[in-house]
Amino acid sequence: MAQNKQVFENVLDLIGNTPLIKLNKMTSEYKADFFAKVEAFNPGHSSKDRIALYIIEQAEKQGIIKPGDTIIETTSGNTGFSIAMVSVIKGYDCILAVSSKSSADKIDMLKNMGAKVYVCPANVSADDPRSYYQVAKRLHDEIKGSVYINQYFNQLNIDAHYATTGPEIWNQTNGEITHLVACSGTGGTISGTAKYLKEQNPNIKVIGVDAFGSVIKKYHETREFDDKEIYPYRIEGLGKNLIPTATDFDAIDKFIKVTDEESAHTAREIAKTEGLFVGYTSGAAMQAVKQLVEAGEFKATDKVVVIFPDHGSRYMSKVYSDKWMSDQGFFDSKNEEAAQSIQYIK
Repeated sequence: MAQNKQVFENVLDLIGNTPLIKLNKMTSEYKADFFAKVEAFNPGHSSKDRIALYIIEQAEKQGIIKPGDTIIETTSGNTGFSIAMVSVIKGYDCILAVSSKSSADKIDMLKNMGAKVYVCPANVSADDPRSYYQVAKRLHDEIKGSVYINQYFNQLNIDAHYATTGPEIWNQTNGEITHLVACSGTGGTISGTAKYLKEQNPNIKVIGVDAFGSVIKKYHETREFDDKEIYPYRIEGLGKNLIPTATDFDAIDKFIKVTDEESAHTAREIAKTEGLFVGYTSGAAMQAVKQLVEAGEFKATDKVVVIFPDHGSRYMSKVYSDKWMSDQGFFDSKNEEAAQSIQYIK
């Protein structure tokens, strides 16, 4: 077939080069210009496609992995889907240890991408043998010819975004970006992107988004791990009960915390105002922007990029479910309105 820029060898060729989309209605009364880096345009619908492909290809180059081997990972869902997708194309078996906090939608997706899934309790310590970290390590030890991606403690997680997300944002803003707002889970996205952007312009301010119930913000401020900060929360892929080495805390200027409830409502608001059907963590990132605006963080000439990490289809049984919102105690007039927007003709 003749070469055509719209014809791709396989789905992996679609990873990266996601669009930067100006936010208009949600930010109409704000100072500054706001842009969303919409990672749902990756073929696996999240930013994790970038690290899955990058880390696996680095392992191939180093001879660490060969076709027929098994790739093992811990995941809240998105990384697992991306790894399963890459494994399908490249011919690897895939085993995923998943937090029970992950939505049923995500777990079903992993299974249907051919992965073997171990669902592990979310609210246990990182060193508990039932935690998804320890289950993945055990499986790696037991399975010959396996590779453990270990995204929380893998420098390549940072490198993937340094090589792709950072340059994309710099070029898409013509180097005019003044602020980056991004959620921090493993920390790879914000760290790699921040590293690249600050090399181009050290004055760019990088703001991380953390969850209440996570240790990340306090660790950034004190460099001390405080287990008293830890308690259960609902947002997936954001915050941690350990300190990932894939987070470069020196590249991040400050953190801001957001609540489960406000993040859920903001995700819904993004869909209704900007027409972008994005995930729970995207709602958290935009909620952080709202709080930063209220705190007077931005001036009229600023150009703010906020990373929306994944697609709303991963959360149909969570933030986009009126029943789930009600069960969490998030049911209010906003949800009431959504419920009444459906009328059944008998």
